[in-house]
Amino acid sequence: MNEVILSVDNLRVGFPTEDGVVQAVNGVSFELRRGQTLAIVGESGSGKSVTAQSILGLINRRTADISGKVIFQGQDIVAMPDKQLYRLRGAKMSMIFQDPMSSLHPYYRIGAQLIEAVRIHQRVSKQQAREQAIEMLRMVGIPAAERRVDDFPHQLSGGMRQRVMIAMALINSPALLIADEPTTALDVTVQASILELITQIQQTHDTAIIMITHDLGVVADVADDVVVMYGGSVVESAPVAEIFASPQMPYTLGLLASIPRLDRDPDRRLDPIPGNPPSLISPPAGCVFNPRCVYADRVDGNRCQSQLPELLPVSPVHSVRCHIPAAEREAIARSALSGLVIGAGDPA
Repeated sequence: MNEVILSVDNLRVGFPTEDGVVQAVNGVSFELRRGQTLAIVGESGSGKSVTAQSILGLINRRTADISGKVIFQGQDIVAMPDKQLYRLRGAKMSMIFQDPMSSLHPYYRIGAQLIEAVRIHQRVSKQQAREQAIEMLRMVGIPAAERRVDDFPHQLSGGMRQRVMIAMALINSPALLIADEPTTALDVTVQASILELITQIQQTHDTAIIMITHDLGVVADVADDVVVMYGGSVVESAPVAEIFASPQMPYTLGLLASIPRLDRDPDRRLDPIPGNPPSLISPPAGCVFNPRCVYADRVDGNRCQSQLPELLPVSPVHSVRCHIPAAEREAIARSALSGLVIGAGDPA
């Protein structure tokens, strides 16, 4: 087995405000091995991006309460001094952000920005750094790289700008790459080429990747393992095949039911999850998903509304946070996956 390159243990991130503490990340734990892709999925506001930023040490510790451990190659990011973090980011771990236009400086040529990324972490001449920049642009599929290296960001299409961001993230051959919604603003054909590029680069460099997304189609294409987040917490984690074949958490079922599928009746409406995500300042008591869960009445003793479920294993590689008994969860999943819509009072 490949070595564990990243271990996140009970990570908590809170942002104090006048109205209370926004508990953006609440006890998140997972591991990532070299050469693997972990997808973190969930709705907007579920804590995905804050988790990613915490791993890179991008959360301002003066304005946030951070606890837990983020162990990257044996070093704890949470306890690391800022100067050491600065040397680590871009060299050993890097990030592709969602919007390349806001991530690239509009007043500098893309070559200058790539050269700067190289020379911050490598002792090379400007000419050597420029040659590395051109070679990396070629690698990510930028045509006429020798000429385009002197372009400004606004002279490139959205897909090309995203390829430049990938080049910048990978130019120092980091061991860990975090991609935060890297294809959201791109059309479908460009999305496919970007995902294929990321996969090819991973295979070439044995890079560990965290893919932040709400698109389960992307997850099916690129991920080895999946962490499902809701309300700042992990509610389910499993290998990608098991998440699609045997989801255990009603929220995961809701995500799967709300996406278009080729094997469904094209006239059938999608099944959205009812209600809205919870407030992270005052989350609901008990299971954070209970106000939106159509199966909450299947649990005795009103526990869904009063007791927070633990994240417990259902197999050596699959964990779920849910009070519904295991046999009933499996029956619900079988019925839902077969195309049947089960209401709260219907038999499974």
